[in-house]
Amino acid sequence: MHAHICDPGFDKDRAEVLERARKAGVDAIIAVGENLSDARKNLELAIRYPMLKPAAGLYPTHLDLNQAGEMADFIRQNHSSLAAIGEVGLDYWVVKEAPEKAVQREILKRFIELAQELDLPLNVHSRSAGRHAIALLLENNAVRVQMHAFDGKAGAALPAVEAGYFFSIPPSVTRSRQKQKLVKRLPLSCLLIETDSPVLGPSPNERNEPANIWHCVKAIAALKETSEEAVIAAVSENTERLYGKFESA
Repeated sequence: MHAHICDPGFDKDRAEVLERARKAGVDAIIAVGENLSDARKNLELAIRYPMLKPAAGLYPTHLDLNQAGEMADFIRQNHSSLAAIGEVGLDYWVVKEAPEKAVQREILKRFIELAQELDLPLNVHSRSAGRHAIALLLENNAVRVQMHAFDGKAGAALPAVEAGYFFSIPPSVTRSRQKQKLVKRLPLSCLLIETDSPVLGPSPNERNEPANIWHCVKAIAALKETSEEAVIAAVSENTERLYGKFESA
Protein backbone atom coordinates (compact mmCIF):
# COMPACT_ATOMS: atom_id res chain seq x y z
CA MET A 1 0.00 0.00 0.00
CA HIS A 2 1.28 3.44 -1.03
CA ALA A 3 0.77 6.21 1.57
CA HIS A 4 2.42 9.47 2.69
CA ILE A 5 2.62 8.61 6.38
CA CYS A 6 5.44 11.14 6.80
CA ASP A 7 2.96 13.93 5.96
CA PRO A 8 2.79 16.55 8.76
CA GLY A 9 -0.98 16.02 8.83
CA PHE A 10 -0.27 12.75 10.67
CA ASP A 11 2.23 14.15 13.18
CA LYS A 12 -0.31 14.55 15.99
CA ASP A 13 -1.93 11.11 15.80
CA ARG A 14 0.28 8.88 13.64
CA ALA A 15 0.35 6.04 16.19
CA GLU A 16 -3.45 6.00 16.37
CA VAL A 17 -3.75 6.11 12.57
CA LEU A 18 -1.43 3.13 12.21
CA GLU A 19 -3.24 1.21 14.95
CA ARG A 20 -6.53 1.72 13.10
CA ALA A 21 -4.81 0.42 9.97
CA ARG A 22 -3.57 -2.65 11.82
CA LYS A 23 -7.06 -3.35 13.16
CA ALA A 24 -8.36 -3.02 9.58
CA GLY A 25 -6.02 -5.82 8.52
CA VAL A 26 -3.16 -3.79 7.04
CA ASP A 27 0.15 -5.63 7.44
CA ALA A 28 2.52 -3.30 5.60
CA ILE A 29 2.52 0.23 4.21
CA ILE A 30 4.94 1.49 1.55
CA ALA A 31 5.82 4.85 3.08
CA VAL A 32 6.60 7.03 0.08
CA GLY A 33 8.11 10.50 0.06
CA GLU A 34 8.56 13.53 -2.14
CA ASN A 35 11.99 14.87 -1.14
CA LEU A 36 15.09 14.22 0.95
CA SER A 37 13.44 15.39 4.18
CA ASP A 38 10.60 12.90 3.64
CA ALA A 39 13.09 10.14 2.86
CA ARG A 40 14.98 10.68 6.13
CA LYS A 41 11.72 10.87 8.09
CA ASN A 42 10.45 7.64 6.51
CA LEU A 43 13.56 5.76 7.63
CA GLU A 44 13.15 7.07 11.18
CA LEU A 45 9.44 6.26 11.27
CA ALA A 46 10.07 2.71 10.03
CA ILE A 47 12.27 2.05 13.05
CA ARG A 48 9.47 3.16 15.37
CA TYR A 49 6.67 1.52 13.38
CA PRO A 50 7.85 -1.73 11.71
CA MET A 51 4.69 -2.00 9.57
CA LEU A 52 6.08 0.95 7.57
CA LYS A 53 8.32 -0.04 4.67
CA PRO A 54 10.23 3.12 3.71
CA ALA A 55 10.66 4.47 0.20
CA ALA A 56 12.61 7.47 -1.07
CA GLY A 57 11.99 9.53 -4.18
CA LEU A 58 11.81 12.98 -5.72
CA TYR A 59 8.32 14.17 -6.63
CA PRO A 60 8.24 14.99 -10.34
CA THR A 61 7.44 18.67 -9.87
CA HIS A 62 10.91 19.14 -8.34
CA LEU A 63 12.73 20.05 -11.56
CA ASP A 64 16.24 20.07 -10.14
CA LEU A 65 18.99 17.75 -11.37
CA ASN A 66 21.09 18.52 -8.30
CA GLN A 67 18.26 17.45 -5.99
CA ALA A 68 17.84 14.34 -8.08
CA GLY A 69 21.56 13.59 -7.68
CA GLU A 70 21.38 14.08 -3.91
CA MET A 71 18.38 11.77 -3.74
CA ALA A 72 20.17 9.13 -5.81
CA ASP A 73 23.13 9.30 -3.42
CA PHE A 74 20.80 8.91 -0.44
CA ILE A 75 19.08 5.90 -2.03
CA ARG A 76 22.42 4.23 -2.77
CA GLN A 77 23.59 4.78 0.81
CA ASN A 78 20.36 3.42 2.30
CA HIS A 79 19.13 0.96 -0.33
CA SER A 80 19.24 -2.04 2.01
CA SER A 81 16.63 -0.31 4.20
CA LEU A 82 14.35 0.80 1.37
CA ALA A 83 11.38 -1.04 -0.09
CA ALA A 84 11.18 1.11 -3.21
CA ILE A 85 12.23 4.23 -5.08
CA GLY A 86 9.27 6.56 -5.00
CA GLU A 87 7.45 8.37 -5.65
CA VAL A 88 9.04 9.46 -8.90
CA GLY A 89 7.63 10.02 -12.37
CA LEU A 90 6.06 12.59 -14.66
CA ASP A 91 3.43 15.24 -13.95
CA TYR A 92 2.07 17.07 -16.97
CA TRP A 93 -0.81 18.50 -14.93
CA VAL A 94 1.60 20.91 -13.24
CA VAL A 95 4.53 20.92 -15.67
CA LYS A 96 3.37 22.07 -19.10
CA GLU A 97 6.36 23.65 -20.87
CA ALA A 98 8.53 21.47 -23.13
CA PRO A 99 11.92 22.39 -21.53
CA GLU A 100 10.60 21.57 -18.07
CA LYS A 101 9.08 18.31 -19.30
CA ALA A 102 12.50 17.41 -20.71
CA VAL A 103 14.05 17.86 -17.25
CA GLN A 104 11.31 15.68 -15.73
CA ARG A 105 11.98 12.97 -18.27
CA GLU A 106 15.74 13.06 -17.64
CA ILE A 107 15.23 12.77 -13.88
CA LEU A 108 12.84 9.84 -14.27
CA LYS A 109 15.28 8.14 -16.63
CA ARG A 110 18.01 8.43 -13.98
CA PHE A 111 15.76 6.87 -11.35
CA ILE A 112 14.88 4.03 -13.72
CA GLU A 113 18.60 3.34 -14.14
CA LEU A 114 19.10 3.51 -10.37
CA ALA A 115 16.26 1.05 -9.78
CA GLN A 116 17.92 -1.37 -12.19
CA GLU A 117 21.30 -0.89 -10.52
CA LEU A 118 19.90 -1.58 -7.02
CA ASP A 119 17.09 -3.98 -8.00
CA LEU A 120 14.44 -1.86 -6.29
CA PRO A 121 10.84 -1.37 -7.41
CA LEU A 122 9.78 1.98 -8.85
CA ASN A 123 6.69 3.66 -7.41
CA VAL A 124 5.56 5.90 -10.27
CA HIS A 125 3.43 9.05 -10.33
CA SER A 126 2.05 9.86 -13.79
CA ARG A 127 -0.65 12.52 -13.45
CA SER A 128 -1.88 13.63 -16.88
CA ALA A 129 1.15 11.81 -18.30
CA GLY A 130 0.27 8.14 -18.10
CA ARG A 131 0.96 7.22 -21.69
CA HIS A 132 4.23 9.20 -21.68
CA ALA A 133 5.43 7.70 -18.40
CA ILE A 134 4.72 4.15 -19.54
CA ALA A 135 6.52 4.76 -22.83
CA LEU A 136 9.58 6.10 -21.02
CA LEU A 137 9.60 3.19 -18.57
CA LEU A 138 9.39 0.67 -21.41
CA GLU A 139 12.03 2.44 -23.52
CA ASN A 140 14.44 2.29 -20.59
CA ASN A 141 13.71 -1.33 -19.68
CA ALA A 142 12.11 -0.71 -16.29
CA VAL A 143 11.07 -4.05 -14.81
CA ARG A 144 9.65 -3.74 -11.29
CA VAL A 145 7.02 -0.98 -11.48
CA GLN A 146 3.98 0.20 -9.55
CA MET A 147 1.87 2.76 -11.42
CA HIS A 148 0.34 4.68 -8.53
CA ALA A 149 -3.19 6.12 -8.89
CA PHE A 150 -2.99 5.96 -12.68
CA ASP A 151 -5.34 8.59 -14.15
CA GLY A 152 -5.12 7.68 -17.85
CA LYS A 153 -7.36 5.59 -20.05
CA ALA A 154 -7.35 1.83 -19.63
CA GLY A 155 -6.12 1.42 -23.20
CA ALA A 156 -3.00 3.43 -22.37
CA ALA A 157 -2.29 1.06 -19.48
CA LEU A 158 -2.32 -2.14 -21.52
CA PRO A 159 1.33 -1.99 -22.74
CA ALA A 160 2.38 -1.71 -19.08
CA VAL A 161 0.19 -4.66 -18.14
CA GLU A 162 1.87 -6.71 -20.87
CA ALA A 163 5.25 -5.70 -19.41
CA GLY A 164 4.25 -6.98 -15.99
CA TYR A 165 3.72 -3.62 -14.31
CA PHE A 166 1.20 -3.19 -11.50
CA PHE A 167 -1.51 -0.56 -11.03
CA SER A 168 -2.55 0.50 -7.53
CA ILE A 169 -6.12 1.60 -6.90
CA PRO A 170 -6.95 4.22 -4.21
CA PRO A 171 -10.21 4.67 -2.25
CA SER A 172 -11.23 7.44 -4.66
CA VAL A 173 -12.27 4.58 -6.97
CA THR A 174 -15.63 4.82 -5.19
CA ARG A 175 -16.20 8.24 -6.80
CA SER A 176 -14.02 8.16 -9.93
CA ARG A 177 -15.47 6.89 -13.20
CA GLN A 178 -11.96 6.77 -14.65
CA LYS A 179 -10.69 4.50 -11.85
CA GLN A 180 -13.77 2.30 -12.16
CA LYS A 181 -13.21 1.86 -15.89
CA LEU A 182 -9.55 1.04 -15.22
CA VAL A 183 -10.44 -1.67 -12.70
CA LYS A 184 -12.99 -3.21 -15.05
CA ARG A 185 -10.54 -3.35 -17.95
CA LEU A 186 -7.34 -4.49 -16.25
CA PRO A 187 -6.80 -8.04 -14.99
CA LEU A 188 -6.86 -8.69 -11.26
CA SER A 189 -3.37 -10.13 -11.64
CA CYS A 190 -1.92 -6.63 -12.12
CA LEU A 191 -3.87 -4.72 -9.47
CA LEU A 192 -2.62 -3.45 -6.12
CA ILE A 193 -4.43 -1.34 -3.53
CA GLU A 194 -3.27 1.90 -1.93
CA THR A 195 -4.67 4.87 -0.06
CA ASP A 196 -2.25 7.69 -1.01
CA SER A 197 -3.09 9.05 2.44
CA PRO A 198 -3.78 11.80 3.27
CA VAL A 199 -5.41 12.38 -0.16
CA LEU A 200 -7.53 10.35 -2.65
CA GLY A 201 -9.91 9.13 0.03
CA PRO A 202 -13.52 8.02 -0.36
CA SER A 203 -14.52 11.60 0.44
CA PRO A 204 -12.57 14.48 -1.16
CA ASN A 205 -13.08 16.72 1.88
CA GLU A 206 -11.69 14.47 4.61
CA ARG A 207 -8.19 13.33 5.52
CA ASN A 208 -7.63 9.89 4.07
CA GLU A 209 -5.87 7.23 6.14
CA PRO A 210 -4.64 3.66 5.59
CA ALA A 211 -7.63 2.00 7.27
CA ASN A 212 -9.69 3.20 4.30
CA ILE A 213 -8.05 0.49 2.21
CA TRP A 214 -11.26 -1.53 2.60
CA HIS A 215 -13.03 0.89 0.28
CA CYS A 216 -10.62 -0.28 -2.44
CA VAL A 217 -11.24 -3.97 -1.73
CA LYS A 218 -15.03 -3.61 -1.75
CA ALA A 219 -15.05 -1.50 -4.93
CA ILE A 220 -12.74 -3.84 -6.85
CA ALA A 221 -14.77 -6.88 -5.76
CA ALA A 222 -17.98 -5.23 -6.96
CA LEU A 223 -16.49 -4.05 -10.27
CA LYS A 224 -14.87 -7.43 -10.95
CA GLU A 225 -17.95 -9.33 -9.76
CA THR A 226 -15.88 -11.44 -7.42
CA SER A 227 -15.49 -11.86 -3.66
CA GLU A 228 -13.58 -9.59 -1.34
CA GLU A 229 -11.55 -12.64 -0.31
CA ALA A 230 -10.48 -13.16 -3.93
CA VAL A 231 -9.40 -9.53 -4.21
CA ILE A 232 -7.39 -9.71 -0.99
CA ALA A 233 -5.69 -12.92 -2.12
CA ALA A 234 -4.82 -11.44 -5.52
CA VAL A 235 -3.45 -8.12 -4.28
CA SER A 236 -1.47 -9.90 -1.56
CA GLU A 237 0.12 -12.15 -4.15
CA ASN A 238 0.75 -9.21 -6.50
CA THR A 239 2.36 -7.19 -3.71
CA GLU A 240 4.70 -10.06 -2.90
CA ARG A 241 5.57 -10.47 -6.59
CA LEU A 242 6.60 -6.83 -6.80
CA TYR A 243 8.11 -6.12 -3.40
CA GLY A 244 9.03 -9.54 -2.07
CA LYS A 245 7.82 -10.96 1.23
CA PHE A 246 7.77 -8.45 4.07
CA GLU A 247 8.75 -9.50 7.55
CA SER A 248 5.87 -9.37 10.01
CA ALA A 249 5.63 -6.09 11.87
